[in-house]
Amino acid sequence: MLQLLLIAVSMLAPALAPAAGSASDVKAVLAADKAASGGTRWDAVTSLELQGTLHAGGLDGSFRTLQDLTRARSVTSYRLGPVAGADGYDGEHGWTQDPGGEVAMLDAPESRRRARRQAWLDVHGYWDPQRWPARYGPLQRRRLDGQAYAVIEATPADGEPVTLFFDVATHRLARIVQPQGQDTATTVLSDWRELEGLILPFHVVTDLTDAAGRTDPRRRTELRIERGRVNVALADTDFAPPQMTETARIEHADGITRVPFELINNHIYVAGAIDGKPARFLVDTGGVNLLTPAAARKFGLVAQGKLAARGVGEQEVDLGIAHAGAVRVGDAVLSRPVFYVVDLGDLDAVEGVVADGLVGYEMFRRFGVTIDYGARVLVLAETARFAPPAGAHRLAFEQAERIPVVMVTLDGLPIRTSVDTGSRSSLTLHSPFVREHGLLARYHADTEAVVGWGVGGPNRGRPARLGRLQLAGFDIDGVAGDLYTGDKGSFASPDLAANLGGGVLRRFTVAFDYANKAMYLAPNAALASPDPFDRSGLWLLATGAGLQVADVAADSAASRAGLRVGDRIQAIAGEAVAARTLDQWRQRLRELPPGTRLAIAYRRDGDQAHATLVLAERIAARWQPAPVPRGATTGR
Repeated sequence: MLQLLLIAVSMLAPALAPAAGSASDVKAVLAADKAASGGTRWDAVTSLELQGTLHAGGLDGSFRTLQDLTRARSVTSYRLGPVAGADGYDGEHGWTQDPGGEVAMLDAPESRRRARRQAWLDVHGYWDPQRWPARYGPLQRRRLDGQAYAVIEATPADGEPVTLFFDVATHRLARIVQPQGQDTATTVLSDWRELEGLILPFHVVTDLTDAAGRTDPRRRTELRIERGRVNVALADTDFAPPQMTETARIEHADGITRVPFELINNHIYVAGAIDGKPARFLVDTGGVNLLTPAAARKFGLVAQGKLAARGVGEQEVDLGIAHAGAVRVGDAVLSRPVFYVVDLGDLDAVEGVVADGLVGYEMFRRFGVTIDYGARVLVLAETARFAPPAGAHRLAFEQAERIPVVMVTLDGLPIRTSVDTGSRSSLTLHSPFVREHGLLARYHADTEAVVGWGVGGPNRGRPARLGRLQLAGFDIDGVAGDLYTGDKGSFASPDLAANLGGGVLRRFTVAFDYANKAMYLAPNAALASPDPFDRSGLWLLATGAGLQVADVAADSAASRAGLRVGDRIQAIAGEAVAARTLDQWRQRLRELPPGTRLAIAYRRDGDQAHATLVLAERIAARWQPAPVPRGATTGR
């Protein structure tokens, strides 16, 4: 519930000395829970309506939940501080309504599994295993904070696993622990009271714990029930996704607007406006409407709340919420948009470009969007006026929360990947997928270094030359990929195998039709172009009149030249660094041939210094698969 607010729930279960019980012991614990919660009175309950207060991220609000206990359907609407939204499950599909009014059907497999798990919990499926089947593990005994629990692990049919903690003293369900992407989610139930003969928890607190076992109060949700009704009348329309609010328009007679963009670091930058004041945005399919705190102040917007945002970096950062009057890109306008206010840290220095924030999912969901990378034009169209690019190949996508997810093939291996115009990389492989398939050895990955930067700071990975990427009927050979090995940030998610970024997308005219969940690709002149990779080993930031060294890859040209983190480069090959943009310098350090000698003038600790950088390949020019031992098979 309330997934849109980025504040789900979690706490890692403690180490235990299990005392396993039999299947009959499991049945006894479940029967005791039902008896302690109202017993046979539940047998006559067909629906339940609950209302109360909501607290999260320093904001107060309210919620209303309606549950159909006969068909496992539910809907929750909420208001939190300045925003409102909803989510639901119609018995087949989960859906969400964002605070901006955008509605999405969540059809990705992991979204379906989580929706079915939640539906099973809503109907207390563990009380009626014949009607609501699940696989159960043996009964275990655990102590947590001095309290004894009977613990049962269950996996509902077609759902994700969940661990149920029953208080030994009261026999009631006291904790629910469940995986949620790379996090673990815990719900703590307390303050049990009577409602029309039923005994319900009137206080529900949820937290998220990351892979390192850390919780964050910014991601805590607290619900308190104030009133409820049993056996309320229901209609199918109660659980159906609502219609999107009419807040988007294109102020042009033909319902289409064409906006020129700059392509910098494989990122799309467009000019726009907020409440009539000029703005500069990065266009990001993987993101939401977002402003930096400085931009929010510039536009006179006041952010409320202190929630947590997570991106590709390992750190979670503060997130506030603000409303603007209107946001405009070309002739496309969104009225009363919600902006998430997030400190993007050093992103301006990382990009060498100052931007106010992002426009993302809200625009993509409201309009048909075409990105002509070759002509550097962004086309936004009313959905009725959208047309795929000429000669384009269609690729259906699933939707996991806001981001499109497609199937591609990498060297014969099928992978589910998000499509992210906000990523400079070609293809970033997620760490669970990398480990599962032994990809570090398969691709002879280079040493770990900074390979990207985003919300939450730098993203470290191991670069490698990949083989053949097959995408919507197109073959792209020799992609320069990043293999993530960490356990924090979005690239640690086990739900997806990879993230497809601008390094691949720039080879096409790319169109998105969210209304029909279709992506279109029409190749441009760059389709078969090489995918060069940095030959210096430097990760540079644009600071003042110089370039600051933020990272030096081990055993790289830069490390052999003696360059260090913190050095401030003033000139390269006799040319002042101010003569080129950061993007242009990165391009030269990728494309100049190996063996090129570059004189580097820099300052270290205030002293002038010089070095010679001899460019060298960090990853192979072409992928060669790891040798297969004699007698072995490839597994394909």
